[in-house]
Amino acid sequence: MLRIEIIVIGKMKEKWMREGLAEYEKRIAPYAKLTITELAEYRLPENPSDAEIRKGLCEEGARILQKANRDFLCPLCVEGTLLSSEELAALLRDAARQTGNITFIIGGSFGLSEEVKKAGRKKLSFSRMTFPHQLMRVVLLEQLYRALSINAGGKYHK
Repeated sequence: MLRIEIIVIGKMKEKWMREGLAEYEKRIAPYAKLTITELAEYRLPENPSDAEIRKGLCEEGARILQKANRDFLCPLCVEGTLLSSEELAALLRDAARQTGNITFIIGGSFGLSEEVKKAGRKKLSFSRMTFPHQLMRVVLLEQLYRALSINAGGKYHK
């Protein structure tokens, strides 16, 4: 069974988002072993300078890379590759065949460090638009469920 790890910066605060995550975690369970690891956000001052933001991203990035299984690492970032649901399904099949696991990384409000992006085997983008990082967790889980359903020949994907 494919092992999917999601490493995120920050805690899920909104009840409706937590409920959405719980629903998709339940749906994913028959297809894959899912682990979500929340790492604390680096605390920045009210109006951070570019240098302070870079320092925060570097600190978060070091913690991400310390926790991440790097066999098949996929950071989510705006400059990543856009995939269709079928292409995401193929990526999950490739990860299952090659390593048996895949790790997705969602950064905080300032994104991800360059070190995390460079460590990725496949940088992914879900849109050229920017989404709140907490909402992105729900979107990612929905798309993972859709891709796993495609791979299993299910009827969820239309």
